Amino acid sequence: MPHTHPEGQPQPEGHVCCPETSTSHPNDPIPIEPKDIPHIQLPPKVTNQPTDSLNSSATSLNYLSSSNPDSPTTPATEPHVDNDLEILKDEGLIALNPAPPEARRYSDQPIPSDPAEVRKILGEGGENKNLIDKVCCGVGCCKLEALELDPKSKDHVPVVVPDNDAFRSLKLKLGPLSLDSKLTRTLELPDEIMSFVPLTDNTTTFQSTVQKHPPRFVTPHPPFEVFSAKVHHARELTKAGAEKRTYHFDLDVTDYPEESGTVDFVVGGAIGVCAPNPEEVVNEVFDLLGIPRFVRDKQVVLKTTGGRWPTIWGDEMPRELITTRRELLTWCSDLQSYPPSKPLFRVLAEYAHAPNEKKILQYLASAQGQAAFCDLRTGPHLTIPQILNAFPSSQPPLHRLISVLSTLMPRFYSLSQDPMISCQRDGSGCRRLIEMAVTVHETPNWRGGPRKGVGSGFMERVAQKAIAATSNGINPLTLDLRVPMFRGLMANPLAREFCMDGPMMLIGSGVGIAPFRGFVHRRLRSDNITNKVWVVQGIRDSLLDEIYSGDWGVQEDKIKTIVQSRGGQHEYVQDAVRHQADIVWFLLNALDGRIFVCGSAKGMGEGVERAIVDVVIDKGNLNGEEAWGFLEGKKKEGVYIAVSNFFLSILGFDMSWTMT
Repeated sequence: MPHTHPEGQPQPEGHVCCPETSTSHPNDPIPIEPKDIPHIQLPPKVTNQPTDSLNSSATSLNYLSSSNPDSPTTPATEPHVDNDLEILKDEGLIALNPAPPEARRYSDQPIPSDPAEVRKILGEGGENKNLIDKVCCGVGCCKLEALELDPKSKDHVPVVVPDNDAFRSLKLKLGPLSLDSKLTRTLELPDEIMSFVPLTDNTTTFQSTVQKHPPRFVTPHPPFEVFSAKVHHARELTKAGAEKRTYHFDLDVTDYPEESGTVDFVVGGAIGVCAPNPEEVVNEVFDLLGIPRFVRDKQVVLKTTGGRWPTIWGDEMPRELITTRRELLTWCSDLQSYPPSKPLFRVLAEYAHAPNEKKILQYLASAQGQAAFCDLRTGPHLTIPQILNAFPSSQPPLHRLISVLSTLMPRFYSLSQDPMISCQRDGSGCRRLIEMAVTVHETPNWRGGPRKGVGSGFMERVAQKAIAATSNGINPLTLDLRVPMFRGLMANPLAREFCMDGPMMLIGSGVGIAPFRGFVHRRLRSDNITNKVWVVQGIRDSLLDEIYSGDWGVQEDKIKTIVQSRGGQHEYVQDAVRHQADIVWFLLNALDGRIFVCGSAKGMGEGVERAIVDVVIDKGNLNGEEAWGFLEGKKKEGVYIAVSNFFLSILGFDMSWTMT
């Protein structure tokens, strides 16, 4: 049956009609239950008023604060934001409704994202930079200045580039750069904000736990310290051959210290994991800087002039702390998650002995090298060891290098069960366990192999030790494997909006489905959830990637729909949303209905939102602008709750670079 729209209006361009099924009600688009459906009140139409980015960020970061006034809060770190919606349009990943565009959306992708387009927009000499001042991405591409040849030089000799694989992997385009090239607006050398001082005779020393636990001054959840959770059990959820590996963990939190108020682990909550840099990466940095082995673990007094570092969210103040160089590189400084900065290149240039390397590093910190600098920020992932290998003559003092590196931040993971019912009998007592799932993220390494994320790489190393012990008949508990973690984000949108009654649809892709397992477990404690809870799980291939299969505590075929993008019908979760249009429309209008979405904000999140709008257009007989306004109203009412993996995995990172 063709779909009609009010006043004979044509269907909005890009609108995908929802298929009719045996449960469709073409003449009565609202299902019978509940009996009394209130009249739909459309919220005001969305206008194209510019949205203040600071207010937008503040709104999203409200999720970090607990609704309980007695609950300790996790301070918010403002994420890098930018607009990736246009990128998705260009790549054909999403279709936007042609009605007047909605308010500007912000995401984590810098624009332009392609180095070639930076030069195309700016021109070879940057003559067009004034045309894009109003839409500057913040990376600094528009600060480019042309590199002029010296008119007194008869024979221009380009600078000799370092002959090593690390430098070649940078793929720098240096143009006519030579040792005589004049560079302007070069960044000033950053101030020294920290130093190392030898211990005095009366200084109290400590026993370092650098290989297992962060130093006590790392306080991501002040005033509470990081808790060392024992790994009770670990297993791999995906099968051999899966594109991404996902692991399940049972962590023992029986002895987690009490906090003020009624703070506790809750359904839909998340924990923060303080993951260390891999030991081999830390040792490589020490080797590249020429730091002797006997110095690396020697205790010293660290003095800082201000700021929060080396804590995470401690007070901004000067500090004097007893630590070791290894502790700082392992637990406090990020060596691979952030794009390189100009202060980093300026410090490396200051201590480079080879003239050609010094000139290239100065070039990257100057106005003339802005395009090349943008290439590095928007190109493949770079690491600190990779950059140090590319410029081997630069060996800055460790305190100077650390001062221009970003803080190593915790990684956040959703709980994948109902933490109130998870218990493992231990003799006469009961050990309280929390469960979570972690997917390993990998990108190509400049040496040719894979490079894992800091958090997921650490968790995989822990899981593999536990799995290997189990396969050899050894109880993993005897290995005393530990995960440094803290309780946080217990009031994120999933936890805050979860309700014990009322119908709900849970839509997740990949590991984003994990928190919804806890939703189902909690609802099963009080009611039969058939025809009250619907789960849509997006995966690549059900034979390889389906996680928690048969582990929901209910007949899964009664509540769960599996959508495969690589196998089966080659569909996505947004396709399943359109197929279940009647249920979606019923949930949007039910007095206590909820639709939860968890997964990647790119592609999946936008696709589901577009599918919901299609449902509203078809079932509510609304035009495109009214449908988007209707959905915005449901978001404000807490009926439609969408959370991206970005929000749950890491805070304050430029996600075009960060891997969890």
